Amino acid sequence: MLASGKAVKVTLYLSDGAKHHGVPVYTSILDFLFHSGIAGATVVKGVAGFGSRHRMHSAHILEISDHLPIKIEILETREKIEALLPEIERRAGSGIIEIQDTTIRIPAKT
Repeated sequence: MLASGKAVKVTLYLSDGAKHHGVPVYTSILDFLFHSGIAGATVVKGVAGFGSRHRMHSAHILEISDHLPIKIEILETREKIEALLPEIERRAGSGIIEIQDTTIRIPAKT
């Protein structure tokens, strides 16, 4: 369990159309993180965005895009992230990975 103090926030920027062994990349990464004992991760789907190829992708009422932006945020200790990063990178494929030092606060249970 993650404790208050120094931590690392990892943000992955992906496309919901990207696949890893036939399943969405975000699903593959989230399953891997869960089974690796990561303290927490959140997946957020965007309504519009563009990536390195500079193509705009957006969700319109009349069409469903499979290239909408996906963001996964992970909070964990630096040691655990460093150990899992090679597999995260492998599964992310062409996505972007941002790593930031941060400080977290876990409120005391009342």
